[in-house]
Amino acid sequence: MTFQIDHLGIAVKSLSAAKSIYEKLGLSVSAEETVEHEKVRLVMVPVGESRFELLEPTSEDSTIAKFIAKRGEGLHHVCMKVPDLPAAVERLKKDGVRLVSEEIKVGAGGHQYVFVHPTSTGGVLLELVQE
Repeated sequence: MTFQIDHLGIAVKSLSAAKSIYEKLGLSVSAEETVEHEKVRLVMVPVGESRFELLEPTSEDSTIAKFIAKRGEGLHHVCMKVPDLPAAVERLKKDGVRLVSEEIKVGAGGHQYVFVHPTSTGGVLLELVQE
């Protein structure tokens, strides 16, 4: 497997309002899923070989709620699929790259993921994921 864009994470106030534009375009939208530890409800919208991940906060103290309060709705992160997530994390840590958390977590769809801090990526929150 090679590196590829997995999805673009988009912070929204309302999943039902946000997903309607994609449904009107004729795209399929996944069933809603909640990731309790991230305090978000989400849907995935497949677009070609990638997806849009629409993220609605389930709590005022969630990362997504804080993002929306500070910046408004919009692009939250870019997610890249990597062939070996533990090896990628170790390589980044060894090279002094700042991670949001050094712990690999399990998120939507059972995927393992970690976030690279925007200070290390030119201002973009980068999620690395492995199925």
